[in-house]
Amino acid sequence: MPTDLEIARAATLRPIAEIAARAGIPDEALEPYGKHKAKVSPAFVAEASARPPGALVLVTGISPTPAGEGKTTTTVGLGDALNALGTRTMICLREPSLGPCFGVKGGATGGGYAQVLPMEDINLHFTGDFHAITSANNLLAAMVDNHLYWGNELALDPRRVSWRRAMDMNDRNLRSTVVGMGGPTQGVVREDGFDITVASEVMAAFCLARDLAELQDRLGRMIVGRTREGKAVTARDIKADGAMAVLLRDALAPNLVQTIEGSPALVHGGPFANIAHGCNSVVATRLGLGLAEVVVTEAGFGADLGAEKFLDIKCRLAGLAPAACVVVATVRALKMHGGVAKADLGREDVAAVERGVVNLARHVENMHKFGLPVVVALNRFTSDTDAEIGAVRQAMARLDTEAVVCTHWGDGAKGAIGLARAVQARIAGGAARFAPLYPDAMPLAEKLRTIAREIYRASDVAIPANVMQRLARWEAEGFGGLPVCVAKTQYSFSADPTALGAPTGHVLPVRDVRLSAGAGFVVAVCGEIMTMPGLPRRPAAEGIGIDADGNIIGLF
Repeated sequence: MPTDLEIARAATLRPIAEIAARAGIPDEALEPYGKHKAKVSPAFVAEASARPPGALVLVTGISPTPAGEGKTTTTVGLGDALNALGTRTMICLREPSLGPCFGVKGGATGGGYAQVLPMEDINLHFTGDFHAITSANNLLAAMVDNHLYWGNELALDPRRVSWRRAMDMNDRNLRSTVVGMGGPTQGVVREDGFDITVASEVMAAFCLARDLAELQDRLGRMIVGRTREGKAVTARDIKADGAMAVLLRDALAPNLVQTIEGSPALVHGGPFANIAHGCNSVVATRLGLGLAEVVVTEAGFGADLGAEKFLDIKCRLAGLAPAACVVVATVRALKMHGGVAKADLGREDVAAVERGVVNLARHVENMHKFGLPVVVALNRFTSDTDAEIGAVRQAMARLDTEAVVCTHWGDGAKGAIGLARAVQARIAGGAARFAPLYPDAMPLAEKLRTIAREIYRASDVAIPANVMQRLARWEAEGFGGLPVCVAKTQYSFSADPTALGAPTGHVLPVRDVRLSAGAGFVVAVCGEIMTMPGLPRRPAAEGIGIDADGNIIGLF
């Protein structure tokens, strides 16, 4: 069987102007980046975004396992299938981070015959958006240190500087650093550190802003640290927001690409869902909704992380209301949640499926809590048996939810026609009654407790006294109405990555909280989650290279 890269390279790409015309984007609104990718002009984005919106469909998944689920692949396959059925559809995805590409997870362009192209470009430097976000983040860091060096007019306490540097690569050695060493001309000595670019608040603000003016306002509200008296100092106080917006101006224009089957796709922005809010940009989503009858988008990792944040943060802040939700699963992954080792997944084990399907059921139940009709996409592997698939369907039937077998990885759009028809039926039925999980006015600690109890099925949260004090201070400062963004392991409903299936009764440990005043949410760091990942023992980078003909090899 050919690899994803081989399939992508063998595909015939259409000129990007042809894809734009299919989406309803005029040629004068395009800024081409080569032959097969382009940015869409802000003026046209504003005009199209003001049109009556199409239906928004969210694709999410079960708690991920090493067996694989195929969420992005399903997003692409569903979009292709809806277009094949004559429903004008736009796909909206996040941009991949270089860290996972060279680490362990790989790229984020789908797989098999359900991919967005050009795969190599998108998975690597693409149109430079992430570099712009990294540069804006680090410009602010440089201006903070420069302010400290040149007299510190704002009386910013070097011990209370909270703004960290960023880079788009997994590098555990940069998690904690000391800067300014080397003598008095080298700057003010203080502790510092790096986050991966996709965890930067600049990335979050970039993806939640509707236009450049709102983006600059969000950038200006970012808190970089505090004085000795506890007064917040912002990027606007440092006078960095204008220059940051300049660096991000071109990046804020959405990127238009295509699928193997020629469906238009907007790939823009890319926060992680385990440490950030995990959604593509509001700009791209609103553009898609103004152009298409249906927009298919995804949220990162499992529904407990990506989907919850998509619904409680992105939809709340952007005024979006999904019409339906697709939860992606595989029999193999459900068997892992049922206790089967990866090496034994090829053998039929209906009992393991029945044990592991509780994870899928939990995610479906959670989406119902938001008032969304749900369809389950069951990506089929050749080793899956009818009995195993039947066990999944029976479990979903008890939740009044349809489970549709899909083969889009190998068959493209035709392998997702059944899923597309099921989604069309949910949209036409008009059953969505979307509402966020908690109201704006709920106290921050109670918002966190609500997520833990309702979504993770925890018995409670453990919030240290010093963290409660910070939450109380932020509420007194006027930030109590912000939503909460939980940073925790993606592998479990709990903070323990080894607790598979559907654990209950656990206590969610809150290790730290961070105020993202510009992005517009409070981050709660739960358990041993890192905002700067490290490379694995055998990083994917070891197998990536260039062959004798100059072609990239090993990228997946």
